[in-house]
Amino acid sequence: MQKKIINLLKKNTQILALGLLIIITISFTTYFNYLKTTTNKNVVSFINNLYLKKTLNSIFDEFEPKYKKVNHIVLKGDSFGKIFSKYSIDQKEIDLLKKKLKKIYNVDNLTPNKNLEFTIDQSKKKILDFSFPISLTKKIVLKRDGELDNFIEKIITTKLTKKIYYKENIISSSLYRSASESEIPANLIIEFARIYGFQIDFQRDIRKKDYFQIMYEVYLDDDQKVIESGEILFANLNLSGRNNNLYFYRSTKNQGHYDSAGRSIVKTLMKTPINGARLSSKFGMRKHPIDGFNKMHRGTDFAAPLGTPIMASGDGTVIKAGWCGGGGNCVKIKHNSTYQTVYAHMSKFASRIKSGTRVRQGQIIGYVGSTGKSTGPHLHYEVIQNGKRINSQTLKMPSGKILKGNDRKLFETQKIKLDVLKSEKIMGIS
Repeated sequence: MQKKIINLLKKNTQILALGLLIIITISFTTYFNYLKTTTNKNVVSFINNLYLKKTLNSIFDEFEPKYKKVNHIVLKGDSFGKIFSKYSIDQKEIDLLKKKLKKIYNVDNLTPNKNLEFTIDQSKKKILDFSFPISLTKKIVLKRDGELDNFIEKIITTKLTKKIYYKENIISSSLYRSASESEIPANLIIEFARIYGFQIDFQRDIRKKDYFQIMYEVYLDDDQKVIESGEILFANLNLSGRNNNLYFYRSTKNQGHYDSAGRSIVKTLMKTPINGARLSSKFGMRKHPIDGFNKMHRGTDFAAPLGTPIMASGDGTVIKAGWCGGGGNCVKIKHNSTYQTVYAHMSKFASRIKSGTRVRQGQIIGYVGSTGKSTGPHLHYEVIQNGKRINSQTLKMPSGKILKGNDRKLFETQKIKLDVLKSEKIMGIS
């Protein structure tokens, strides 16, 4: 019997070895899983230990920089208090900064998109330095005076280089578009339209092949970036083959643009207070587009895209800036004892335009809209002469004053210099 068992075991040695290996593997796996579970529990317990957490936080806090450099772009509605509170600066520190800045700049009137740069000592929650642009060319810099509650101020001025450009182009669809294609700064395009606005209707007077010429000043920083623009030194609007040259002249008594005969382009009122608009309704009897019956139209309508800038047609004082019933948002300006003008259906008023505000000729006072009784975006423009509404398009304004005496001699000299400079610019030798 014993012999039979031995023989059986010899025949099944491989099966027995395999079974034993399986048993050993299962045993080791079970033991390993037990150790892993125990270890994980211990690690979790260790990590959740409150004292350890505080220790780790203390260690990682040491890695946070003590000084933090901040670049903050001012948003609409931002105030000094709101900005610095965001960075956990206390009120005493904010008041200290405001007190120093108020000597130079009104910090209660922050302009959106300005960039504030400052450094914070995060351990003490104090401002170490602060810089703020107060104009295109000036920046105020404050640096903390050691450990004292005081700042040392410094004004940094960017040195600008003046450069004179000459551009010309054929007017295709509009002056503004053609000038923009020539990369002329927008404010100079508006100024160009203003100085010709006394004598030219940009919608009706411009024909095919008409063109403009302009020579103007710009001021560049060290990176050759245009920081601001200067004067239009020379301008020409060639209409139907006829030149309309204008020259900039400055003396102790006179400054402005004059024609070739030394006559100032300035008149009491501009012919049109808007650039690039279409005359959509003349002064006189018409069928009202909303009321549906014939009535006297005591103004001139200029159709233009929503938001087109509207200019004051002359120097004067705003006597109304508000709701005018059927005229919607409107501005009324008194220019002198004789003339007043009205601008109606505005979408909105320009900044700081309110009753009592003094405005200059060509200043933007509002933007084209369709408020009140209106079928679409346009400007309703009225001229009132001695209390009576008159046709602005047939109004003959007196010509500007003519330079005389020594001023005339100096103007003629300046005109020759500008003509020579223009020729050099055209030939590319200046």
